[in-house]
Amino acid sequence: MTPRTGSLTGRRLLAVFAHPDDESLACGGTLAWCAAEGARVSLLCATRGEAGRRAPGCLEDVALGAVRRAELHEAAARLGLDDVILLDHPDGSLTGVDTALFRHEIVLTIRHLRPDVVITFGADGLYWHPDHIVVHERVTEAVEYLGASAPALFYVLFPPGLMRTVVETAQANPGVPADLSLWTIDADAFGAYSAEPTLIIDATTYVGYRIDALRCHRSQIDAQSPFTWLTPDQARRLLGREYFVRSGAGNLEPTFLEHLQAPAPATPEQPARMENAAPPL
Repeated sequence: MTPRTGSLTGRRLLAVFAHPDDESLACGGTLAWCAAEGARVSLLCATRGEAGRRAPGCLEDVALGAVRRAELHEAAARLGLDDVILLDHPDGSLTGVDTALFRHEIVLTIRHLRPDVVITFGADGLYWHPDHIVVHERVTEAVEYLGASAPALFYVLFPPGLMRTVVETAQANPGVPADLSLWTIDADAFGAYSAEPTLIIDATTYVGYRIDALRCHRSQIDAQSPFTWLTPDQARRLLGREYFVRSGAGNLEPTFLEHLQAPAPATPEQPARMENAAPPL
């Protein structure tokens, strides 16, 4: 782990998601900000994403799970994450994974890393993805199981209409293909009926790192993705804020995340070219 200094030195955050790219899409700006300010930021990913799409020309002779594992580590480096723990549960079939086993894996990870804060999906799984909802359920159960020693738990969400606006904004840019989409998912499913956020983090300074990390997932983010076509100004405007709900499970004391509600710091500067930006260390 790279030694860090900053206002969050000594703090620890664990993000738990289902697939490679969930971390960047859901809250990459917050993860990058916490890492830049000295927190130890770790990621637990439940699957290798082997059931995902494969962008045209993406290493056809390599198993998709192996491709996405490499992409995940590249994205994590861009965000400045300290740990990536990749489980090998079947992508698209987390509903069939033994409940006790999966919960125990999360409990052991929390006990090992001792995070102050855990971030995972909300009850809607961002867009009602069954794997995402299972992760939400198992993480919540794991935090409840830990009782008095549990960390604080936050659920990440999207506001209704946000992804529709992202698609339409990107679609209006010059040269964009007509078949732009979010992995063929209805853009209106993102955030539909989501809870009201209890914490909004202005990670505008770090949105370039979020987009850059997303673009590391090249098997999933290609010319048909709106994230390929957003300008830096559009990304800052649409994706600079990240939204969370505080769970009733776990430690209910104030956490370091609440301090991130303030305006983003002036440094490090927003990367001039988001696709080549390196996270601050």
